[in-house]
Amino acid sequence: MDVLYTATATAHGGRDGRVESSDGKVEHDLATPEGMGGPGGSGTNPEQLFAAGYAACFEGALRLVASKQNKDIGDASVTANVGIGPEGKSFGLEVEMVADVPGVSREEAEELVAQAHEVCPYSKATSGNIEVSLVVAD
Repeated sequence: MDVLYTATATAHGGRDGRVESSDGKVEHDLATPEGMGGPGGSGTNPEQLFAAGYAACFEGALRLVASKQNKDIGDASVTANVGIGPEGKSFGLEVEMVADVPGVSREEAEELVAQAHEVCPYSKATSGNIEVSLVVAD
């Protein structure tokens, strides 16, 4: 692979610490969610950061596949719901990708979402590792 860009981020203090990117554009306090026995509070968590990255990447892939077919999907959006829970002796993730794809039929939207899942780098990275379900919003 010919690497075009490398993102670098450093975490300190685990789930109740802080993350920062090397360029300073990402700087967040972290807090373990209440649902996982933590304090919650104003900090974000790894699942929210993963959901944001996956949603943005997937929506970009959706736009790419639509543009290659000359389909206008207007103000499309993708929401990633990332769940975490016990899996064996550790924890696992599951993801639900919900795509709102205006301007095309439901059948076309489902086809575009499936194609986006094939080309999205996050989807490729998670393939066979975690359950990812694809949903086209009504």
